[in-house]
Amino acid sequence: MQACGQLEPIFSHRGQFGTPACSTSTQCSDECWRDADTAKATIRAENELEANRVANNYKFGFRKWKSHVTERPLEDRSVEVRELYSELNVVKPNAGYAVTCGNVFYVVMFGWWISLSYFLLCPIMYLTICGAPYGRLCWKLTCFFMWPFGKSIEKGRPKVPHCEAIPVEGDEEGGDPDRVAEEDAPLCVSSPLAVVIPVPSPPEDRPPPRLWCRFSTYVWLVVAFPPLAVVHCLACCVSWLLVFTIPVAKMNARTLTTVLLLPPENVQIQTREKTYISDTKVVLCCYQAVNWYYYKYTFQGINIFALNILPLVLSTLVLGYVDRSHRYTSMGAKFLTSIVSIIPLSYYIGMGIASISAQSNFAVGAVVNATFGSITEITFYITALLQGYHARTKCFEELVKSALTGTLLGCILFIPGICMVIGGIKHSEQRFNSRSAGVSSALLFISVGGVFAPTLFTKAFGSLVCEGCTNVPGNGSAPFICKDCYYDFSQSNQQWILTHTEPLVYTIAVLLPVAYLIGLIFTLKTHKHIYDIHVSEGPVGHHVLHWSRWRALVVLIIATLLMAACADLTTQNIHPILSYNISQYFIGVAVLAMVPELPEIVNGIQFALQNNISLSLEVGSCIAVQVCMIQIPLLILFNSFYDVGFVLVFSDIHLWASIFSVILVNYIFMDGKSDYFQGTALLMVYFILLALYFFAPSPRSC
Repeated sequence: MQACGQLEPIFSHRGQFGTPACSTSTQCSDECWRDADTAKATIRAENELEANRVANNYKFGFRKWKSHVTERPLEDRSVEVRELYSELNVVKPNAGYAVTCGNVFYVVMFGWWISLSYFLLCPIMYLTICGAPYGRLCWKLTCFFMWPFGKSIEKGRPKVPHCEAIPVEGDEEGGDPDRVAEEDAPLCVSSPLAVVIPVPSPPEDRPPPRLWCRFSTYVWLVVAFPPLAVVHCLACCVSWLLVFTIPVAKMNARTLTTVLLLPPENVQIQTREKTYISDTKVVLCCYQAVNWYYYKYTFQGINIFALNILPLVLSTLVLGYVDRSHRYTSMGAKFLTSIVSIIPLSYYIGMGIASISAQSNFAVGAVVNATFGSITEITFYITALLQGYHARTKCFEELVKSALTGTLLGCILFIPGICMVIGGIKHSEQRFNSRSAGVSSALLFISVGGVFAPTLFTKAFGSLVCEGCTNVPGNGSAPFICKDCYYDFSQSNQQWILTHTEPLVYTIAVLLPVAYLIGLIFTLKTHKHIYDIHVSEGPVGHHVLHWSRWRALVVLIIATLLMAACADLTTQNIHPILSYNISQYFIGVAVLAMVPELPEIVNGIQFALQNNISLSLEVGSCIAVQVCMIQIPLLILFNSFYDVGFVLVFSDIHLWASIFSVILVNYIFMDGKSDYFQGTALLMVYFILLALYFFAPSPRSC
């Protein structure tokens, strides 16, 4: 049996629809390897919950999620990651060269004005007379914050020097200690006598008065501490938002909460090279201001970037609903912040889905995935359709159709392409199970065929209306020349839509979810043994949950409500974007479609970097299948109850771009291999289609 490094614990698992998750030639990946003798794929994970999360990634209809749902033991992580969570009170004698680009950046960005603040407060504290010890502290910290690297702030009082007795020769030989050697005896006495020289006893090491019983402490807290609190809070916020400078944020936070509240005479600053023999405790030491690995930093399982964008979400909602007259923020800025706010909310929804699915049985996980997996796009589509309905314009319907098509194109071309390129650069050539990929491709054919069937039906039997038609005068046999031809969906042609097109749309809206349901039944019921998790001999690793089921559910509900609000603000403030000389097709395909999918794109890239290209490809296929089999039927269902005029008939550009993309992907997936060249081909086709949409004229309704 072959394995990739140490596999403990090990969970056996097979791939989607009965096909192995890893083919015979599959290279070793982080989460999956293959037993060559039994043709059985094996998943390794730290504990059962992580095994459920990884196994769900291979199931039909489940969204693929990379982030962990349990807290990983710090000792099991890499040295770089452990460094991110280390406290700033550990002295490192061999910390490397202190003069780095990141440390110089600290001086330019933070050091000079933090140091200047202490420099200005130093004479003020001296002028208060009683605050002179704090004035000396300000001077120490002035020098420290200008260049804190290689220095440490220590807490403690130096030991008083003491004298050591120098033993005489008789003492060394074990003689009488009161006897004095003859050569040391006084010459003016007749008999040797011991000479006693009085030595003053060392001064008693009296502890300083209690910190809160001194008047100078309150002078410090009133005069200097408030402005310093503002300075350190500002530096802490800015450095935290920059992510890679989080060590600076930790240093400022520790200074504000610990160093500035110590007795000033107990604060000592030492350099790394100096040996200080005293009874001290290191309070703060920093060796680097910038660490590029902080993109991996998490808090309660939440990635630092998703955490930092939350203030933007709240400010967007406040300004969006309070500043109705656009006095403080323009409509364009509100549109931009609203659509960016969708990114972290999509991340929280994905994290909540993964947490609940990992802690539940397969049936509950499938329901949660089907319900909340498409909630991001559905909320935007419905709010856009409602906005267009109230504004009496079909432009928003065209934007929704463009966004639907853009999601399909992005999932079919862009996500696999970017994953193949990045994974191929690192691993040269990656392999995946072509049979499993063929199943996904077949599902895509069914999905795309069902979605665009009404469009083909309309082109075969619909009413083609031509405008601007002219003929050559005096020549009756000359053909008409028409400048604008389109299929009529106005009220005059409403009867044909109700009689022929609408029944077909409703039929497809039923068949597509049925196909999705059949796949779920196959996966979770009739052939669920394929996905059984078998724990090998040995203990399963201990796990600490980031989010419980109830917490994940609360996060899902709150994120969904905030998502609906952000989607509403996006559609309310989209008018300036539509007024630009840019095709509305391009806005829907490139902007509205791909921004909510950024968390999934990041997941796919992470899978590819870990040589698990199979899951990278499944990321796009899963989203595309959910768009066709869940989201579009839900839009049709919504339109049947609240008629907003949504007709499932797409423009020619959407039809041919989607069909061509599915054919191309099937051709690429035939050999079961991927490299950066194939990924580049998919990306080039995607960018060519984007250029086509960019230069295309806007829809007639816009």
